[in-house]
Amino acid sequence: MRNLKRGGNPLSRKRDPLSLILRVLVIGFAALTFAILLLIIGYILIRGIPQLKTSLWSPVYTTKNVSLLPALINTILITALSLGIAVPLGIATAIYLAEYAKSSSRLVRVVRAAAQTLAGFPSIVYGLFGLLFFVSSLGWGYSLLSGAFTLAIMILPLIIRTSEEALHSVPQMYREGSFALGAGKLATIFLILLPAAGPGILAGVILGIGRILGETAALIYTAGTVPQIPRSLLSSGRTLAVHLYALSSEGLYLNEANATAVVLLALTAGINWFSAVVARRMAA
Repeated sequence: MRNLKRGGNPLSRKRDPLSLILRVLVIGFAALTFAILLLIIGYILIRGIPQLKTSLWSPVYTTKNVSLLPALINTILITALSLGIAVPLGIATAIYLAEYAKSSSRLVRVVRAAAQTLAGFPSIVYGLFGLLFFVSSLGWGYSLLSGAFTLAIMILPLIIRTSEEALHSVPQMYREGSFALGAGKLATIFLILLPAAGPGILAGVILGIGRILGETAALIYTAGTVPQIPRSLLSSGRTLAVHLYALSSEGLYLNEANATAVVLLALTAGINWFSAVVARRMAA
């Protein structure tokens, strides 16, 4: 009270030395992380931009032009297929877990435990599963379809968890207000809850896209490494990440590998920018 009468603020006292040290460490680690990110991006751009040539955009890959256009098209196709499979299943599962199932249910505990376990599996495990099941057992062979289903299973736990958390973050009064106006359960979910949880769900989808774009091990075992534009979903094709890995491992096309890294970085940044714009409009 005496401090308040003098116009002082109890919160403006001299900081504890330990608190000051922790603050300096946090700021230092944040600055270090940002510096490392800038270093990686700068290295990729400096090494890759001068290697961008018109021959890299040829629709047909040869050992002379080392075109990345087929890999870019394959990347877009396999990303769209994977999201088309995983997003509806993930959101539907999240709706069931958040709005219908009881939190104390054994099924809910099993599903959540399975999702957390699957999220921590190495990608090579998913690749071997896709090889044994989709490629061999179902007879799809090395194809975009095999790779898409494998990647869909890989990102499904991530989408389920983020979508469920986004639905839980919607205030309860949204539900109560909708029910008070006479809306049913499904109408409340699709017209009120999903739009409100849209930015959180979109964040999970963005993380899934990032994992798809950078995946190599699972796709080598399922989609294959053919550097051509596929004629159908059952045709083999390599993505940009696999293309980059193949060029780097061969050691003969390092300049083209650097150029591919720039394109992959630009594609990732473009998708993140577009998703951020959509999220802002959804939140407005």
